[in-house]
Order: sequence, then structure tokens, then C-alpha cells
Amino acid sequence: MPPPDRVRVQGWPPRDRGGREAEENGAMLSENVQQASDRFRDLIRSITGISLPPHKVQMIDQRLRRRVMAFGLPDTETYLAQLMAGALPKDELGQVIDLITTNTTSFFREAEHFTFLIDVVLAEKMAQVRHGMPARFKLWSAAASEGAEAYTAAMVLEEARRAGKGCDWAILGTDLSQRMVDRAQAAIYANDQLSTVPAALQRRYFLTSDDPSVAGKSRVVPELRRNVRFRHLNLMDHRYPVDRDVDVVMLRNVLIYFDQTDKEQVVDRLAGHLLSGGYLIVGHAESMVVRHPALRQVRPTIFRKV
Repeated sequence: MPPPDRVRVQGWPPRDRGGREAEENGAMLSENVQQASDRFRDLIRSITGISLPPHKVQMIDQRLRRRVMAFGLPDTETYLAQLMAGALPKDELGQVIDLITTNTTSFFREAEHFTFLIDVVLAEKMAQVRHGMPARFKLWSAAASEGAEAYTAAMVLEEARRAGKGCDWAILGTDLSQRMVDRAQAAIYANDQLSTVPAALQRRYFLTSDDPSVAGKSRVVPELRRNVRFRHLNLMDHRYPVDRDVDVVMLRNVLIYFDQTDKEQVVDRLAGHLLSGGYLIVGHAESMVVRHPALRQVRPTIFRKV
């Protein structure tokens, strides 16, 4: 068998051969391949909300190539046909979703959101505490990936609590990918991933080990992990098994992959889990995406439930 980087997946996508031969032999996608592509994109959108435009066919091919090889199938078209017919193992669709979804994440990404979290949201919460209201801060990282966002929030909330400016807190992280959920629960990160974490916070909230098997890696301390939970959740589900008194929902750089209808429905469902006065925080590319009668924009990427 030739090495993976030289394997040609037959017929998907077709290579441009130029001239008359291209016209006769299929420089354009064959009708069958195009139909398979359309059906696959419809399937992914219905399950994940992710809208894959037609020009992403090349990307689909590249990411699925190893799965085609793993089953010894002749081409991607055959693989997709078997996938959609339920002829492949039950967990195969989950692996496909992992391959085509983006899991970019980092600690303190869009750091101004965490400054707002402490200086505004938590300060408001503490003002309520002084008036005798219950004191527990809840944050939901709704597309948690491998957990960097959730643990960043955990660090700043714990720092505020230690300084006497915060209260008890709890964080829920959810993600479509079970693989990402498992990694987030493990809370183990390569040391180079911690480059955006201030040195003092690295020393306080990450553990290293002399064990050669985890060389070059650090783990979040138990004091943070015990207040951060992760679970699988699909934002396309009609209901979310999440509390309805959440102070902050963070859903950053996800809505941009959804079509307009799905964006509106997801935002509507998320709004239902915020307490009155709670905040929805989205990514910088999504400031014009959120349109909901119960959410008032207070910063370019931050919306408050009224």
C-alpha cells in the first residue's frame, strides 16, 4: 500500500485535467459525487449545525481520506454512501464530526472577555451578595473544546475569590466532540499551550511531574478541577440539560459556522438558560450575529438578558 500522503481517493474531488478531456471525463464533480457531497453536507448541518459550503469539498476529502483507507474502500463517495446508509460502525459518525470540526482554543483567548467577567459581571454579583442574595456564580462554556476557555474562567474567578472580591463558583463546559470532552476532563496540556497564562497563575494552578510519560506537560490543579465539569452536548438539540439560572454563557467563534436559522434558534435556547441580567459572550466575528428580543448588546461581543 502506498504511503498515506500519496493515496489518491478516486473521483473525489476530481482533478482538473484541462481541455476537452476535462469536459468529457469530469473536471466538474460527477452527478453522483455531487449528490453524495450535498447529502453529506446536509447530514452534517442537521446534526452539528455546521454549514459546509460546496467549495469545502476538497477539505472534506482531505480530512476523510484516512477513514476511507481504514475501511479499505475505493473512494470517498463509497465511504459517504456507506456512512449515510448506516453500514459503518455506530461511532463512525462521531469520528467524522471530530475530523471536520474546528477545535482551535487557547488560554486567555480574547482576554478582554475575562476582564469584563471580573470587573463587571462578578462585581454585580457581589453587590447582590451584599444585599443578602445567594452567592454562587455559574458560567457555561458552551463550546468548550479541550477546556482552555473554561479553565481560564476558573483561574480568574478563583483569583477574585482568593482576593475577597468573589464568591463560590461553578463552571460547566460542553462540546459536540466526545474526544474534546475527554481531553478537557483530563485537564492535561502541553507546556507550550500555557504560554498565554501569566507566570504566577501557571505556578499556582498547574502541576508538573517527573514522570517521563508526561514530560513537557502540566495538569490543572485539583482545586480548580473539582469546580469544573464537562459533558457532551450538541447545540442542535432542541433542549439542553443545563441549569436555567446561569450568570454567563460563553459561545465564542461557533455561530459563524451556522446558517441564519440555526444561529437564531441556538441563541434563543441559550437565552433561556441565562438568569435575568445574565450575559451571553460571543466571538469578535459574531458581534452582528446575535439578534434576540431578550438580549441587549452592552459591548460589541457581549449581550445582557433583560
